[in-house]
Amino acid sequence: MTENLLNSLIITAIGMGITFSAIILLWWMMAGLTAIPDQQADAGEPQPAPAMESDLKARAAAAAVALALAEQEISSARPLPTPPTALVSAWQLGTRSRQMYEKGKRR
Repeated sequence: MTENLLNSLIITAIGMGITFSAIILLWWMMAGLTAIPDQQADAGEPQPAPAMESDLKARAAAAAVALALAEQEISSARPLPTPPTALVSAWQLGTRSRQMYEKGKRR
């Protein structure tokens, strides 16, 4: 019995070790990949001026709004009307059915 318990503990420890080492490896890889653009930015590439960058963002936003409005005009999707309400709700139907069943049993 103790041999089975020892084997199961060893298998569990190996599995947990592999799992945590894979998580740490992925963490290091993501940290390395996010550090690559920082190194390229420091390589002497010209950075856009802040005023030029905000102008580009404003142009991109204007283009996105114009595209959304144009797409909305040509879209054939319209809101669906709400379906008519039932004359009898499900609760009322259940209660009435139960009452009719009980009345039928008494006779």
